Order: sequence, then structure tokens, then C-alpha cells
Amino acid sequence: QVQLVESGGGLVHPGDSLTLSCLASGFSFRDFAMNWYRQAPGKQRELVATIGRGGGTTVRDSVEGRFTISRDNTKNTLYLKMNNLRVEDTATYFCNQGVRFGQGTKVTVSS
Repeated sequence: QVQLVESGGGLVHPGDSLTLSCLASGFSFRDFAMNWYRQAPGKQRELVATIGRGGGTTVRDSVEGRFTISRDNTKNTLYLKMNNLRVEDTATYFCNQGVRFGQGTKVTVSS
């Protein structure tokens, strides 16, 4: 069955960096666009970044220039490199393909 398993979250200070990973299984990873979403406490889930099958990427305006989405099709793994983290980036981050989401990994940015 399809599984998406995120990792890499944690507690960091403003300005720090983190890289999230999502290990995918149960489907042909290379054939699908993949997304990162996030959900902050009390807020709706929002799309953070998308990477297409061919590697083309888009990110939301609020993380432009700070976050980079990438993929390694040889490892069935999706990444989100987050630089210069801000308090407002605090959220649970989810890997997504179609209607499928992982369990999420929590990122807390606090001074």
C-alpha cells in the first residue's frame, strides 16, 4: 500500500535551517508530482511547495528564496530544505501525493 513517511522536524531557533525528508513506497514515485503541505495550530493546511515529475518546482510566496523542494527518484525520497526559518514557519509538515498524506513531522521555530 502507499506509504509516505516524513522525518527531519524538530525545535530550532529563528534563522536556523532544517531539511525534511519523505520516504515514499507503494507506488511509482518517479511518475508523480509531489507536494509539501503544512498546518499550523488552529489554521488550515496550506500548500508549501510542489515538484513535478520532471523536477520543475513552485513554492508559496512566503517561503520563496528560503525553502527548496527536491526529489531523489533513486531513493524514492522527497526533500524540503528550509533556510532562515521564522517563527511563523512553525507547523506540522506533510508529504503529499494525490489524496495521500503522511503522518507529518513537526517543526517548531522559537527563540
